[in-house]
Amino acid sequence: MTNHNGINGMLTISEVARLLNVHINTVRRWSNQGALKSYRIGSRGDRRFRQEDIDRFLEQGNKDKETREARVSFDSLNIRM
Repeated sequence: MTNHNGINGMLTISEVARLLNVHINTVRRWSNQGALKSYRIGSRGDRRFRQEDIDRFLEQGNKDKETREARVSFDSLNIRM
């Protein structure tokens, strides 16, 4: 993906939204909530994202999904503790 913002390795909010196949407002919300690390640059405070942080975000999402699936599987056994 070509990055025209002049900051090597940093992605814009629209690039991240395209990568994750979500709306840019979703990326903003995740950033505001601290779920997705962002960096503010310039006088306008534009957000930029590092690929490493996007990868970590996706890995965490997969771990959360696995945990939810395991919990559902465990719950379906109707075992009470």
